[in-house]
Amino acid sequence: QVQLVESGGGLVQAGGSLRLSCTASRSIFSINTMGWYRQAPGKQRELVAAITSRGSTNYADSLKSRFTISRDNAKDTVYLQMNSLKPEDTAVYYCNGKSFDGNYWGQGTQVTVSL
Repeated sequence: QVQLVESGGGLVQAGGSLRLSCTASRSIFSINTMGWYRQAPGKQRELVAAITSRGSTNYADSLKSRFTISRDNAKDTVYLQMNSLKPEDTAVYYCNGKSFDGNYWGQGTQVTVSL
């Protein structure tokens, strides 16, 4: 079992930045892939970015120029740096961990970008 706890969401003006954090309850070395997904009202959940235990990254094509995923293994934490935020980035952002023993989700953190 893994518990994932997100933090860092909030309200920001368009053009601003936020950094989301996701801390796992066990070593993220044991989690094959950590990722961030988001879900806007009335839309399906979509992949934002993912990072493997070896540090390989994958991004949604439309976001790779503004968002950066990273990890701090010593803190068992994965980050999502979001720059040049737009109102269409408004969504609940979820942390995800895919491991040998399951697929885990955090509770989500709300990001709201105002004009």
